[in-house]
Amino acid sequence: MMNVENMPTYDQSEQLAKAEAGVDQLFAQRKDRWYPLEHIASKAGWINDPNGLCYFKGRYHAYFQLHPFGTQWGPMHWGHVSSEDLATWRREPVAMAPSFEAEKDGVFSGSAVISDDGKMVIYYTGHRWRNGVNEDEGNLQEQCMAVSEDGIHFEKKGVVVPCPDDRIPHFRDPKVWKQGDTWTMVFGVCTPEHRGEIWMYTSPDMVNWTFVGPVYKHPDPKVFMLECPDMFPLGDEWVICYSAMGLSPEGFEARNHNNAGYVIGSWEPGQPFKQETEFHLWDDGHNFYAPQTCEAADGRRLMFGWMSPFTQPIPMDEDGWCGQFTVPREVTLAGDHLRTLPIREFDQLDEDKQDFGAIELGVNESRDLVADAQTADIEMEIDLAHSQAERIGLEIHRTSNGDHTLVCYDDQLERVVLDRHANTYGDRGYRTAPLDKSEGKLKLRIIVDRGSVEVYVNDALEVISSYSFPAEGPRAIRLVAESGEGKAIVSSLSIAKLRTIWETPDR
Repeated sequence: MMNVENMPTYDQSEQLAKAEAGVDQLFAQRKDRWYPLEHIASKAGWINDPNGLCYFKGRYHAYFQLHPFGTQWGPMHWGHVSSEDLATWRREPVAMAPSFEAEKDGVFSGSAVISDDGKMVIYYTGHRWRNGVNEDEGNLQEQCMAVSEDGIHFEKKGVVVPCPDDRIPHFRDPKVWKQGDTWTMVFGVCTPEHRGEIWMYTSPDMVNWTFVGPVYKHPDPKVFMLECPDMFPLGDEWVICYSAMGLSPEGFEARNHNNAGYVIGSWEPGQPFKQETEFHLWDDGHNFYAPQTCEAADGRRLMFGWMSPFTQPIPMDEDGWCGQFTVPREVTLAGDHLRTLPIREFDQLDEDKQDFGAIELGVNESRDLVADAQTADIEMEIDLAHSQAERIGLEIHRTSNGDHTLVCYDDQLERVVLDRHANTYGDRGYRTAPLDKSEGKLKLRIIVDRGSVEVYVNDALEVISSYSFPAEGPRAIRLVAESGEGKAIVSSLSIAKLRTIWETPDR
């Protein structure tokens, strides 16, 4: 039953006005050296998880966790952008700010659905610290509800799913959809035994929710929380995705602080999910977390991820902003895992395309392709069957001091590699993605922004998303071949510039 006790603690409109002022104050000092032109980000301030993705009254809405008063994680608000076509985006006012007791320390992540009477309904986690200061004594988290007629202004309805056990330290991130005549909610839980689970509730009216049970339990006892869960049908299968806290690295896998992935299986209402595949990472890069999906107007399944700056140092937090989304991706089945291509609408941003055709490089030869690229949409195919170089690829964000990020095929690893060892700014290290060499070729699509690189391998069977913070000066793109017994063969290569996604430039 809905709980409106102690509502409101603060005037919502005053809190939103303060948040807008906070963003504007940070924006006044914002540096744009790495600020994205092709990726959703707040005008200023810290952002994390995508929230409330939906299509409503002719526009796509993307909300996000926002700290409007600083460039590191802090009291969570909901920022907001919207788009008519998924290619060009408009900045909208801050959507939600903490205003009553259950959410006084943050309006945490959640999702949006459209009610039967045509309203947008948001479900999100109201957050409080048990000790009133920090997480040392755990969280008090409950699932809340808000309603909007326009997607811009929200009327909060209070708590609809209170935490059922005071010993539960994490209880958050509701994802809601309608299954037949029943509304279904899943969210992540850390049980009193500190095991990561996904719980399910159902409702006939969107307000009164009944506990069904755990729909998924992580088998690894070290995984203590499954953040930002999502659950959706795809073809004849069901997909459960989550961001696993406590997952240990193994080989090339799960190298990040926390790691987001999915499992595919079957599900019937009222029953636990039956897992039929191994856990697979959504993205093999340094910086990917907390994805959320939604259904497009034409029925496609879309996914937005957060490029998470977990590892210190985080250079852009000195620039008045911190954090961005990935390029939105279309999700389709590909056997026992998912393919996640950039949305087709992203192609509308390409301009001034250069076609370099086929290129052959000798041993340790390199070739400059573009003298200065703030943004780029690169498509290339490497002839693996006839190349003999040990590494073939592109140095991206190459500056005059030698800084660059290398994207290449590594013949010793037999994997695609994104290597940041030559970067002055930010975390270094490399990440890799597996590939099937049986066809003797490798297709890469690489989307370059001012401070990031996304690599789509063989039509996005794998993806590597990482921040890349170039040094001062022009940012070149160079084709390189390293070592080996003979030439490197690139069958085709094209590079396009990209116009910005922003409907109205900030400056």
